[in-house]
Amino acid sequence: MIMPRLLLSVIGDEIGPTLDEMLSFCAENGVSRLEMRTVEGRNLLGMTLDEVAAIAARIHKARITVPTFVSPVLKWPAPGRTSTGKADFAFDPANCPAPDPFQHAFDIALMLGATRLRIFSWLAYDGFTPADLAEPLAALCALADTYGVDLQMENEPVCNVATIADLGAVLGTFAHRRLRPLVDICNVYTRGAPPAPSDLRAVAPRTDHLHLKDYSIATGKVVPIGQGDVDFAGLLPILLGDTKSREVLASIETHVPADPRNATRRNVHAVRHLAEHIGAEIK
Repeated sequence: MIMPRLLLSVIGDEIGPTLDEMLSFCAENGVSRLEMRTVEGRNLLGMTLDEVAAIAARIHKARITVPTFVSPVLKWPAPGRTSTGKADFAFDPANCPAPDPFQHAFDIALMLGATRLRIFSWLAYDGFTPADLAEPLAALCALADTYGVDLQMENEPVCNVATIADLGAVLGTFAHRRLRPLVDICNVYTRGAPPAPSDLRAVAPRTDHLHLKDYSIATGKVVPIGQGDVDFAGLLPILLGDTKSREVLASIETHVPADPRNATRRNVHAVRHLAEHIGAEIK
C-alpha cells in the first residue's frame, strides 16, 4: 500500500491564545505550518482585514505557512430552524465586520495565504438532509472557484454533519471539485464508537485533510494522542490507502485546555511516530 505524504500542521490556539505563543511553539518544535482560528480569544472571522493583515505579516515573517483558515463558517443556526443542542465555539455571523461573512472568510484566507477554508453544516436540527445545504454550498463553491481555495467540511458532533457517514452523504450529493471532507475520527469516538471502515472508504478518495486528537471513552474527555481509545494505527491506513491525494494535511487539534502547549507538543511527537508506524512520510 502506497501512503500519501503527511503534512504536519498545528492549529494555533491549541497552543495558547497569543500569536507569540503560537510562533515560539513552531520554532521550538520544528513545525512550519500553523492553521489559524482565533487570536487572544477572538475569531478571525470577527476581525477586520487590517487586523488579519497584521497577524499574517508576523506569521509570514517567521517563515511559517498557513494552509487553512480554520473558520466557523456555517457553525451557526440555519435560517428558520431551531438547533437541537448547545454548541461550544459557535459563531454569530452578526459579529462579522463585513456584510457577507462568506466573502469575508475567503478574503481572510487570501490574506493568510491559506488554500483551504474549513466549513460546517449548520448547527444540528431535526429533519436535516444534505440537500438543505444546496444554497449555501452553491455560494461557497462559487467563491471557492474565484479565490482558488478548497472547502473542507468537518464532521462536527454539534452540527448536522456529525459523523463520517454524514460526510459521505454530503459528498454523494455535492460533487463540486472544491468541496472536500475534513475527516475527524476522534469526533466520531465522542459518540461512543469508532467509525465503520466502510464509511472511511467512502470518503477516502476525496480526503486530503485530517484533524488529529484522541478521546477517552471512559472519562468522556479529549486526551493527548496515545492516551485514549482512538485506533489511529488501524483506521488511518484504511482512509489514507484509498485517497487520490499525494499529500494529506495532518492537523493537530489538541483540545486539552488544562495543559495545551505541552499536550500539543506531545501530539506533535505522537503524530511523527504514528506516521513512521504506518509507513507514511511526514514533513
